[in-house]
Amino acid sequence: MKNKFIVLYLTFIGFLLAIIIGWYVYAFQTPPEPDSARFDGQRAYADVVTQVGFGARTPGSGGHAKVREWMREELEAAGWQVEVQESDAMGHPVFNLVAKRGEAPPQVILGAHYDTRLFADHDPNPANHSLPVPGANDGASGVAVLLELARVLPPDTVPVWLVFFDAEDNGRIEGWDWILGSREFVKNNPLQPRAVVIVDMIGDANLQIYKERNSTPALTDEIWAAAQALGYEEVFIPEYKFSMLDDHTPFLEAGIPAVDIIDFDYPHWHTLADTPDKVSPQSLQAVGETLLAWLTGQSLQP
Repeated sequence: MKNKFIVLYLTFIGFLLAIIIGWYVYAFQTPPEPDSARFDGQRAYADVVTQVGFGARTPGSGGHAKVREWMREELEAAGWQVEVQESDAMGHPVFNLVAKRGEAPPQVILGAHYDTRLFADHDPNPANHSLPVPGANDGASGVAVLLELARVLPPDTVPVWLVFFDAEDNGRIEGWDWILGSREFVKNNPLQPRAVVIVDMIGDANLQIYKERNSTPALTDEIWAAAQALGYEEVFIPEYKFSMLDDHTPFLEAGIPAVDIIDFDYPHWHTLADTPDKVSPQSLQAVGETLLAWLTGQSLQP
């Protein structure tokens, strides 16, 4: 009887030791969960390199189809539901990618174009004018920032849609026009978000983003204030400079507050030199952190 008691006692002690050891391993040895709200400019830069690696993403090209499928995979892996909205503009098929979390209508739309220009008609070498633009900054940088935001936006953020616009970049070419994808989106989606923010050409290593004259002033001021609070006042210059026709234009025409975040002082615009070596992870970081801070700020809470 005594031996049986000893066995039971030792079993009980062993059980307690197992619980203590398990708790210790969990509390002190298990690595902490990653900070889901930390924007990673290096990871965004890798997304720029990946996009350019697909080749030209001109509408209808193989690279155009590949980058679209890759974006879908990245977004779904980050927990977003993705739909492709197909339409026709000027006889061209247009494929806008829309990423959502949940069924609520968006309070904020973040947008970037993923297509690249058919012709490098600003290249200093006339022999290159018939070749497509690589689009590392003009296209890939904005997409990269949106993809990284998709990975790190907290789930309790106000309802956000991420929209990747097609057919933005082929104006002044016969049979085409600028911003075809965003015009199709606004036409086919009767929404009234509080704010639309477009990011375009925001990866320049010498990044200086001026306030854009056509953008909604109050919305612009909110975002520039968020940048200043983070110490990015040398990137987000508090002065007006350019008036842009960009993917924010159709939203403004529909009476929706919208802002274009763009650095148009880019010497490699529409040239073959628009390659990843002209893009900086630090620039992507500044824009991504600013948008993340603005989105999670109290001013946007319901």
